[in-house]
Amino acid sequence: MADLSINLGGIKSPNPYWLASAPPTNTGYQVQRAFEAGWGGAVWKTLGEPVLNVTSRFGAHHFNGQRVAGFNNIELISDRPLEQNLKEIYETKKLFPDRALIASIMVEPEREKWHEIVKRVQDVGVDGFELNLGCPHGMSERGMGSATGQHPDMVERVTMYTKEASEVPVITKLTPNITDVTATARAAYQGGADSVSLINTINSLVGVDLDTWDTVPNVNGKGAHGGYCGPAVKPIALNMVGECARDPEINLPISGIGGISNWRDTVEFMLMGASGVQVCTAAMHHGFRIVEDMIEGLDNYLDSKGISSVQQIIGKSVERYTDWSHLDLNHKIVARINNDVCINCNKCHISCEDTSHQCIDILKNEDGSEYLKVQEEECVGCNLCSIVCPVEGAINMVNLPQSAPPMSWHERQAAIQLR
Repeated sequence: MADLSINLGGIKSPNPYWLASAPPTNTGYQVQRAFEAGWGGAVWKTLGEPVLNVTSRFGAHHFNGQRVAGFNNIELISDRPLEQNLKEIYETKKLFPDRALIASIMVEPEREKWHEIVKRVQDVGVDGFELNLGCPHGMSERGMGSATGQHPDMVERVTMYTKEASEVPVITKLTPNITDVTATARAAYQGGADSVSLINTINSLVGVDLDTWDTVPNVNGKGAHGGYCGPAVKPIALNMVGECARDPEINLPISGIGGISNWRDTVEFMLMGASGVQVCTAAMHHGFRIVEDMIEGLDNYLDSKGISSVQQIIGKSVERYTDWSHLDLNHKIVARINNDVCINCNKCHISCEDTSHQCIDILKNEDGSEYLKVQEEECVGCNLCSIVCPVEGAINMVNLPQSAPPMSWHERQAAIQLR
C-alpha cells in the first residue's frame, strides 16, 4: 500500500482527505464519526461570535438527472456557543491524536479580535487555524468573510494578526469571488501564512421556483445570494489552484477545495499543486463513508503507477499549465471517425454543421447506407465532435505530423517584428 500521509505547511495527517469547514464539521459527534470512517482531517465549522441562522438554508442544482450537480447554501458560521465548540474540539483531539484537526475562525478585521480568538482556541489543542476570508454571504455583509478576502491588503493584515498570536500553522482560505486569486494568495504569503486553501464558495443564486416565483432557497418568501459549491465548481477551483501553484511569488502549500467527489478529482487537484484536499458537498450528498472508496481508489492508482507516496504526485502537472500565448500554434490535431463503432446518431455532424466548422459530411455507401467522414483539411481540432459523441471510441482526436517547428504567439510576434 502506498504512503498516503501528507504534510500541509506543518500539519500532518494520515491521508490527504479532510472535511471542509461546513455543516459536516459542526459538532464533535460529527467529526468523530468522520474520523471513525477514515477521514485524515477536518476543519471545524467556523468559530466566531455565535450567529442566528435562518431556515431554510440549502438549495441544489440538479442537471440531466444528476442530483446535486451544484449545491448552494445561505448558512452562516457556527451558531453554537464558543465554549461548547472548544470543549468538543478538545475531546475529539484526545480521541484521535493522529488526525489533523483545524479550527476555522472568523472575526472582524481588527488585531485585538484575531489575537483573542486565536489564543482561546489554540489552548484546546488544534493542529492549525484556517482563516475564513471567503464566505460570500451573510458574514460579508457584516464586514467579514469575502468582504475582507477580496482585498489583498486586508488579507495580508489578518494573516499577520493571526501569525502574531498563533503557536500552530495558519492556513489562509481564499475567496474565488475576485478577478485574480493570485493577488490575495501573494498577500497571504506576505502576511506569513503557512499555506493557503481554495476555493471558498462562489457567490450565487441557485434558482427560482416557477410556480411560486420565490427564489431557492427562500425564507418566508425572501431569498438572498449564497455560496455555490459541488461538482459544478470543480473546473473553476482547479484553475485557481493551478494559478497559485505556478506563481513563483506565492510558494505556499495548497489545500485544494471545490467539487472533489472521488479519488480521480483528488489526483487532478494534487497534480495541479494541492498537497491535500478538502471535501464537503460529496460528504453531504453521500455520507462520511465515501472516504473509504476515495482512499482505496487513490491507493490503487498510485500502485498502478508504481508510486510509493502520494506526495510524489504533488504539482507534477503544474509546469504543463501556462498562458495561451505560450501554446504551439503549429500543433495540429484532427477528428477521425471509426465507422465500425459509430452508431450514426449524427450528433457530431449536427454540432459541427451548426456550431463549429462544417467539416463532417454524411456520405453514402454503395448499398445506400450512410456513414460519416471528416474533411481533415477543414478540421480545426476543436474536440466538439468527440465531446458530444455518446459512444466511446467512435471519434478519436489524432495528432498530425508536425509540419513546422513549434511556435508560440510570442515567437510569432517577434518574427513579424524582425521582417
